[in-house]
Amino acid sequence: MSTVLYEHPLNERIRNYLKLEQFFAQIYSCLNNNLSIKTSHQVFFSALFSIIDTLERNDVRGDLIKDLEKLEQSLVIWSQAPDIDTTALEMNLSEAVKLIAHLRVPQPTWCKLKEDKLLASLKQRFAIQGGSSSFDLPQLHFWLHQGEAETKQEMQHWFNLLTDISSSLALVLKFIRQRAVFETIEVDSGFYQDNGEGILLLRIKIASDAPYYPTVSGNKFRYSIRFMLPCQYTGRRYANQATVFQLARC
Repeated sequence: MSTVLYEHPLNERIRNYLKLEQFFAQIYSCLNNNLSIKTSHQVFFSALFSIIDTLERNDVRGDLIKDLEKLEQSLVIWSQAPDIDTTALEMNLSEAVKLIAHLRVPQPTWCKLKEDKLLASLKQRFAIQGGSSSFDLPQLHFWLHQGEAETKQEMQHWFNLLTDISSSLALVLKFIRQRAVFETIEVDSGFYQDNGEGILLLRIKIASDAPYYPTVSGNKFRYSIRFMLPCQYTGRRYANQATVFQLARC
């Protein structure tokens, strides 16, 4: 049975992680699919500038270092367990140690993005509704009409400056998601709530042909899941009906 996966963070740190993961996925798609730069550049630059803003406004690097250090300690403990996959464990441990060292440098590589003159001029206009039109940004129009190989190479260079952040994020989120397995839950009225203590992330799977979707509210103490139905008149309405879903409390 095919399903749709919904994820909801229960603290600000994980919220930032999920936002960044989505922005990185958009950049990766622009770089690795056969998309024309002239049509995909809006997605690329919007995602790139959103990453820069998120990193500037939050101590994401510090949070990642702490999470990687905790992961390193856990991996060392797990190495003593019998029947452990030592090859996979050593690979992840080595990756965590390497990323911690890279993130601890005094001047993070991503800061070079703020020094790029082209990006600086584009970023100001992208913050304005409709401000990235060709008549407002002739330098962008000029850049887009350079050789495809040249523009792709420059885009890849910008993305490479974020590799330490993206790789650390991927490793941390992988192990957070592996903290819990999915269990099937049935409710009578389209509403579910539970204790949120110790939970960082909720993962909800629903059958792709189900007529409802979840909305989540909560924090580290308590959370609730209310299932909704699309409505032509009000946008959405409560699904006060028997509901089946799968939930992983990570």
